Amino acid sequence: MVSVEDVYHVSRLAKLMISENEAEKFRKEFEDILSYFNILDEISEEVKPTFHVLEIRNVFREDLAKKGLDQDSALKNAPRKEEGYFVGPKVVE
Repeated sequence: MVSVEDVYHVSRLAKLMISENEAEKFRKEFEDILSYFNILDEISEEVKPTFHVLEIRNVFREDLAKKGLDQDSALKNAPRKEEGYFVGPKVVE
């Protein structure tokens, strides 16, 4: 059982100022949260942990080698090109 003093202790650790009404509200919420752990304790140890609800599998297509573009086709729509290369903005001065 969580006491109001426990709530004040946690609030001091978190450097929070809480009122008496908030302390009682948080006490009740802390108890509710801790009660969930009791439910989890009832789970059989034979149950494997799950990280995802649905089974995950790769849906990637098979990687097949294909003929690439030749240099002229690759540079065809480039706004700036020079001596067979793409020309970009100067980064380092």
